[in-house]
Amino acid sequence: MIKIFNYKRETRQNPFIGFTSFQHLNNEELYSDLIVKPENNLTETEHVECYPIPSYVKQKGRAEGYYPECSVAYYRVIWKDFEPKEGQFNFSLIQEVLDRAKEAGQTVMFRLLTHSTRESDDVPDWLKTYIKCPARPAGKRVKDSPSDPRFIDFFIKAVVAFAKEFDENPVLDVMDISFPGSWGEGSSIDLFSDADIKKLVDAYTENFKNTKLIGQLIADKFVKYANETKPVGWRADGVGHPVVTNELIPKTNDYLKDVWKTAPISFEAYWWLGEWQRKGWDIDAFFNRMLECHASTFNAKSLPIPIEWKEKMDNFNAKLGYHFGIKRAEFNERAHQNSKFRLNLNIFNYGVAPIYNKIPVKIRLQGQSRDFTFEQKTDITKWLLNDNPVEIELDLSGIPAEKYKLQVGIFNQKNILELCMDAPFDGKFYTIGQIEIYK
Repeated sequence: MIKIFNYKRETRQNPFIGFTSFQHLNNEELYSDLIVKPENNLTETEHVECYPIPSYVKQKGRAEGYYPECSVAYYRVIWKDFEPKEGQFNFSLIQEVLDRAKEAGQTVMFRLLTHSTRESDDVPDWLKTYIKCPARPAGKRVKDSPSDPRFIDFFIKAVVAFAKEFDENPVLDVMDISFPGSWGEGSSIDLFSDADIKKLVDAYTENFKNTKLIGQLIADKFVKYANETKPVGWRADGVGHPVVTNELIPKTNDYLKDVWKTAPISFEAYWWLGEWQRKGWDIDAFFNRMLECHASTFNAKSLPIPIEWKEKMDNFNAKLGYHFGIKRAEFNERAHQNSKFRLNLNIFNYGVAPIYNKIPVKIRLQGQSRDFTFEQKTDITKWLLNDNPVEIELDLSGIPAEKYKLQVGIFNQKNILELCMDAPFDGKFYTIGQIEIYK
């Protein structure tokens, strides 16, 4: 028996991929739209850069545009808020985010920022008693990190403490490696030796054993170094900016061309999509650039998205990351109850990247009075692009003789994957056919 299934878009956002909410969770208020004013160095956007969100920030975004449901939330917290006193860590601030994300059905991508640009988002005050810490230059938006190599050593202690406390929390799915510079994005990386930066990278790769890692585009050689220890993806901040989009991203994608096969690629918008529309930027070109790089997630900031772009966004979201569907299933419709039942599946990945989380494939025989579920050893992280053949063998010993629905599901206690296929779905399993087990 050969069954053919057609593509059908998932009805909800699958885990670990797609648009990411930013400093917010599903159904929460969103920042109100902001209009960039180059004459004041964009400083009016600084109060929406970090979590917690200041109480004075306007949040009317859901009334001003559209925002999709997200399975991933991206959060950034300043070092000084995590370690307000030397060696005393505010674990409750992070735990509160993870707990609320779990309730919202989202996993979290996280970055512990060395500092931002505002004076209020500077390095911890206690650090200034040890080393000289530069202030923000007048009229400038970006500020340097302290050039003293002890800056790295102190920050590593915070990274290690964070990892020890949260690495085993399944809600924390991705950690964004924070480098010296504003927002931890590497603008001050040249102030330090390669040995110092590698020491920082080692703190992440050696202590985050369960959490996936990504590293900044500006530090591509250190991302490559990190991959000597464990799979580490990369993240590009500023897609939309001509230099980033047309020069840095293609260069990084070539230098780290195979990273996407084992670790996620993520992007963040330069400004946000409302500003893209006002400037007349080519959203299709930006979306295509990210898909070419095998992106899994896109942080469009938590600001309203023009309703006119809803269809474009939804189509883009339907390609980001993995999107699996069974295209073809081959099996015998009758099997002896003491035989080996063979099922051959052709899993098609309609997306641009694999999944990086191991979730079991399960086969269920659903009978009139009893069900039998078989968990497979199939490694779904190996399903790259297009066709992925899967051979399954079930031992039918002890299975009562009767007719059964033949069903396939990919899920664990925390995550259920929807498949892109036109088959009946009960919330966990897809029915792909029927078999009769006889004596």
